[in-house]
Amino acid sequence: MSIIKWTPFVEPFEEMERFVNRSVANGFTPAIDVYETKDEVVVETPLAGIDPKDVEIAVENEVLTIKGEIKKESEVEDKNYYRKEVASGSFFRSVALPSRVLAEKAEASFADGMLKITIPKAEEAKPKMIKVKIKE
Repeated sequence: MSIIKWTPFVEPFEEMERFVNRSVANGFTPAIDVYETKDEVVVETPLAGIDPKDVEIAVENEVLTIKGEIKKESEVEDKNYYRKEVASGSFFRSVALPSRVLAEKAEASFADGMLKITIPKAEEAKPKMIKVKIKE
């Protein structure tokens, strides 16, 4: 019987890396930033090389969904790749929003490969300022 070295801090990360590599091989998952200001929730995601016409955005029950397709325009006849990391095909991403929002007033803009979605917060989600009354 051989002894197997136990490395508790490496094995979970190796498994996670294998999972991520399998996911990337099966499609493209865009990175996403979600933040909020006093009046709105903002979502940004880099979608360089993707035609904005091929992107669909929906907000339902405080969940934002972005989906679309990366179309590969050029095809190499003699395929002898050393590495193939440029993704093509469809992508899908859903993220729960941190506040109640007004989905019908959401706006999206696309500039320099960055998709920016701005969604106004619902009135009940905005902070309320309360003045302290001083009694004399």
